[in-house]
Amino acid sequence: ANKSLQWKCILSEIQRINLTGRPILVGTPSVRASQHLSELLDEAKLEHQLLNAVQHRKEAQIIAGAGGLNKITIATNMAGRGTDIMLGRGVVELGGLHVIAAERNESGRIDRQLFGRCARQGDPGTAQAIVSLEDHFVSRYSAGLVRYLNRRFSRSDGDIRCRATDAAFKQSQRRADHLAHRRRLSVMKSDHWLDEHLSFAGKD
Repeated sequence: ANKSLQWKCILSEIQRINLTGRPILVGTPSVRASQHLSELLDEAKLEHQLLNAVQHRKEAQIIAGAGGLNKITIATNMAGRGTDIMLGRGVVELGGLHVIAAERNESGRIDRQLFGRCARQGDPGTAQAIVSLEDHFVSRYSAGLVRYLNRRFSRSDGDIRCRATDAAFKQSQRRADHLAHRRRLSVMKSDHWLDEHLSFAGKD
């Protein structure tokens, strides 16, 4: 799916779930993405809370209230960490909080943290990711596989789900995690080298 279709799917899913009264938390990869989704919800006349780096002072308050009836909250994936979302009256009976990932993250750990917000302390909840082959980290780490999938589904203008698309996202996350691990090792080696040489230089 392309980015335009991805946003349409996200908006459609928010509208569908909002009609049930369940609260929705949408995790976005960036401030720009959160603001774009906020504009789409404004156009659709859907009341919502926007949480990103701009409103960092209100993070805890907004996140804590994201579990109320009919609440729609947009948050960058790293915003509001460490704050529990308490479900409002009647929300448990409706199925709890629903979490939508507007894009998968380079780190699977961040994905798991986002999805884990929907079912804390034994509360019910659901989560889903609505993704696109045009998502930045997929095209960066799995360019060859993305080109193949784009050729294979070039005539499709709808939802694409198959093992190959799942593999593209899993492969991208593995490669991103591996690269991040190598960078951490490199930094550790540099720190160790500096410690040794500075310690040596400091001796008479």
